[in-house]
Amino acid sequence: MAKGKVEIRIESCKSCGYCVKFCPKGVLAIGENVNQKGYQYVVAENPDDCIGCAQCGQVCPDAAIEVYREA
Repeated sequence: MAKGKVEIRIESCKSCGYCVKFCPKGVLAIGENVNQKGYQYVVAENPDDCIGCAQCGQVCPDAAIEVYREA
C-alpha cells in the first residue's frame, strides 16, 4: 500500500477539525500547542498510518495541508 507524508502549515491552521474528521486512517489530531493566531493547530499524530489519499488537504478550507505520496 502507498505511503504518504502530511505537511501542515501551522500558521494557516484554524483548528476547524475537518481534516481530523475525514482522515480514513486517523493520522491527524488537534494538537496541544497554539499558533500565533491563537488556534490549536492540527498535528500528524500517527504519521506512519498515512496512505497519501490527500482527503485532509482537499477538505481544508484554509489550504493548510499538503500531502506527498511516497513510492
